[in-house]
Amino acid sequence: MIGLRAAVDALAAALRGGLDPEADSPRSAVPVRQGQLLLMPAEWGRYAGVKVATVAPGNPARGLPRIQGQYLLLDAETLAVLNVLDAVELTLVRTAAVSAVAVDALAEPDAARLVVFGAGPQARGHVEALRAVRPASEVVVVGRDPARAEALAAAVGGRVGSPSDVAGAGLVACCTTSRTPLFDGALLGPDTTVVAVGSHEPEAREVDDETVRRSTVVVESRETALREAGDIVQAVRAGACPADELLGLAAVVRGEAKAAPGRPRFFKSVGMAWEDLVVAATDYQAGRDRDH
Repeated sequence: MIGLRAAVDALAAALRGGLDPEADSPRSAVPVRQGQLLLMPAEWGRYAGVKVATVAPGNPARGLPRIQGQYLLLDAETLAVLNVLDAVELTLVRTAAVSAVAVDALAEPDAARLVVFGAGPQARGHVEALRAVRPASEVVVVGRDPARAEALAAAVGGRVGSPSDVAGAGLVACCTTSRTPLFDGALLGPDTTVVAVGSHEPEAREVDDETVRRSTVVVESRETALREAGDIVQAVRAGACPADELLGLAAVVRGEAKAAPGRPRFFKSVGMAWEDLVVAATDYQAGRDRDH
């Protein structure tokens, strides 16, 4: 799998090149007894692809991954299978990379203090990805499991903290399975950029209405966010964020839309099929280039 820096560059280049996230096919999420079956198809340029993934919330207690699955990369002309990738690894890379694309477009250039909520693979991936685009020299880890939080903090050269550490942070990354807000949005400084990636369900959220109300809000796709992003759906319902004020990531990356000065910036990601496809296709092409 390509590295995070290469994935960040590929996603940003695709958006600058005209890829339209609003044209992405909706995710199919089928409830089953122990979780969900997810189907995520997309087409982009010379490639098509589909991710088949499962989400089993009870698996960690069994010592098994919460998310499992495979990704099929296809030739767009013949629909022949070109490659099969592990969906968990692909999801880890593309999720952190999309956050880094947003942070690179939104955050202050000298953002040095990163508060990360969560202590799992996504949290670790976000530290690496955000450090690829911003200094992030001080990392504070906030997690429910003290041992895991200590382990991640040691691995990234940071320290364990609490939700109040978002005060004074340049960057905040929410990488949890929480269904309720993680911190008080009133604590955010005017130069803070927040990313939240933990859910794609309208009933779940990682940030509160105050975070959304105070912020310039950026989403991958307005239509998708209003369907799947609980952080957005619930804030819109409460009157904290007019739906027509949501900015699309593509417009921000292309410089067609800008964050308002003097306000926090909030990027909500639910994960979309075009992101998987761009990273999978870039990985495949990199392998072909190495072989030749």
